[in-house]
Amino acid sequence: MKPTLPRHLTTFLISGLAVSFASRSALAFATNQPPSSSSSPAPNTCVSESESSDTMPNLRAVREVMLKPPTHWVGDGFNVYPVFANKAFTQELSPFLMFDYAAPKSFLPNNGSPRGVGRHPHRGMSTITIAFNGEVEHADSVGNRGVIKPGDCQWMTAGRGIIHEEYHSTEFSKRGGEFEMCQLWVNLPAKDKMAPPNYQPIENEDIPSADIPGGAGSVRVIAGSFAGTTGPATTHSPVELWDVSLPKQGAIADFPFPAEHNCIVFVRRGGVDVLTSGEEGDEKAYPLGPQDVALMERQTGDTVRVRAAADDTSLLIMGGKPLNEPIAARGPFVMNTQEELMQANIDYRSGNFGR
Repeated sequence: MKPTLPRHLTTFLISGLAVSFASRSALAFATNQPPSSSSSPAPNTCVSESESSDTMPNLRAVREVMLKPPTHWVGDGFNVYPVFANKAFTQELSPFLMFDYAAPKSFLPNNGSPRGVGRHPHRGMSTITIAFNGEVEHADSVGNRGVIKPGDCQWMTAGRGIIHEEYHSTEFSKRGGEFEMCQLWVNLPAKDKMAPPNYQPIENEDIPSADIPGGAGSVRVIAGSFAGTTGPATTHSPVELWDVSLPKQGAIADFPFPAEHNCIVFVRRGGVDVLTSGEEGDEKAYPLGPQDVALMERQTGDTVRVRAAADDTSLLIMGGKPLNEPIAARGPFVMNTQEELMQANIDYRSGNFGR
């Protein structure tokens, strides 16, 4: 039987559904935020090893601060911030494409149909789903099935094509409770867009943690490397994805980051000041609150420095080597040309897809 594209596909995909960039109303919120003068470190400031050494790190500059956009629903299970707003699917974020974050939300027990997103296709990219609270149940057209539990990460490479579905898990639906998760899309290089689909279920216990030098906190390394610790995710191009915990307000943390890579700092909880060097050698602080983003400038430094503005701050720091290839995106497909997008639609509608 030939599959047909669900009527709700364009508003319903877990990825925030790229066509609308997750609500045009979000665009006005992607604005520059002027830097503010830094305040003196709190008494409990943790100074990194690099700061206490004779050689000061070369701090990376902030290109733009994006304030959190309004939320919207993806399906009936995911109330998300389209974090990248109008920057989604642009070269400025490459290899990352888009980012939906579902902040903590309580759901009542549900004995009916599970909440979520029904069967939908993807081609030409990878989806990365991280569960913080609650559970997401996944099933796809190549036989993969699993439950993404708190702390787990699912790295699904669509490649030449896959059809999948994502719902609140059966057990979470029955008991209800707090739900928090995110999904990111990462682009594939042109040479890998038609690779076979691949599924990496990465459980919490398989994600290594590294201490931040100086005692500021810790980093769960999902992809890339930090402080000699390498994450378990296999990627098609160099990618960094770090889940950062800063327990104490005032703690200062340095994150070495390849100068030639794009770098994005996202505040999941709490707040930080992103610290940079001013033209006169003074320090500038760019404040970020929950769900705000700092886009870091490439080739301006090899270290990202932040100061926790609240206890129990949590960040996602991500980035990677830019692909420097054309981006053609429509709905669930991300290719390099409009012709390739048309072929993806033809393949999907003809049943030559997701196998």
